[in-house]
Amino acid sequence: MKPVASLFALTLAMLVPQAGTQPAAQQTAPPAPPQSSAPAPRRAPVPFQVGERMTYDVRFGPVKVGSGSMEVLGLEDVRGRETWHTQFKVRGGTFFYKVNDVMKSWIDTETLSSLRYVQDFQEGGRDREKTYEIFPERRVYVEHGKEGEQPTVSEPLDDGSFLYFVRTIPLEVGQTYVFDRYFKPDRNPVKIRVLRRERVSVPAGTFDAIVVQPIIRAKGIFSENGRAELWLSDDSSRIMLQMKSQLSFGSLNLYLKSHRPSAPAGSAPAAAEPSASDSGTRSPGDGR
Repeated sequence: MKPVASLFALTLAMLVPQAGTQPAAQQTAPPAPPQSSAPAPRRAPVPFQVGERMTYDVRFGPVKVGSGSMEVLGLEDVRGRETWHTQFKVRGGTFFYKVNDVMKSWIDTETLSSLRYVQDFQEGGRDREKTYEIFPERRVYVEHGKEGEQPTVSEPLDDGSFLYFVRTIPLEVGQTYVFDRYFKPDRNPVKIRVLRRERVSVPAGTFDAIVVQPIIRAKGIFSENGRAELWLSDDSSRIMLQMKSQLSFGSLNLYLKSHRPSAPAGSAPAAAEPSASDSGTRSPGDGR
């Protein structure tokens, strides 16, 4: 990624007295235009950029019941901070249980802290929508619709942003990584167990993968009782190839259907999605 251009240097030419002109001491130089003092944004190194999008088949046990997606929607300003705006969606269900879940996160591009988190969960006929404004610099968060501030941690993460954060850390088989970074302090610590390497086949193709188990002391997919496992591509992109979890109503699994890589710097994201019928062994970075 190319850095933002530095401030322009403004140079005024020396005024030399010429015949028929005023003496140099009486000449007035034009005022210099104001210079911007805004520093170029610093970004943490990450394996994702704007335009990246993955789509998934969602299965309840062996039965296909819906679809999912995970994407970086854009760069957005939140209270003067540049953030990645990400979204994770799962939609589908059976005749007795429907799921339509959306998690949106705004992740500071420098610190990878969550500054805003929106969850809209429609599960089993219940609709739960929550919005959180998170202030790492003051170590507090505010839930919309409730009074007062609640304490948070210095580098908070929410459920959605953890899916991106886990792609940025070294993953050594047999290691357990422990973080006190969940934005609700009583849900810490968050643990990332690196279980094994294996080769996995999904609708998008066949890949080498690293299997990890994230554990958060909260309800949902990554709860301690959920026993969720993630298959991440065993390369620098670390895209999520597959996810399996055990919930109260059964096994909910996601399998990568297509992958659109990030758009090159300075260009718009590609509009075309890869074909789900295109099979074979692929590298996640080839966009197929």
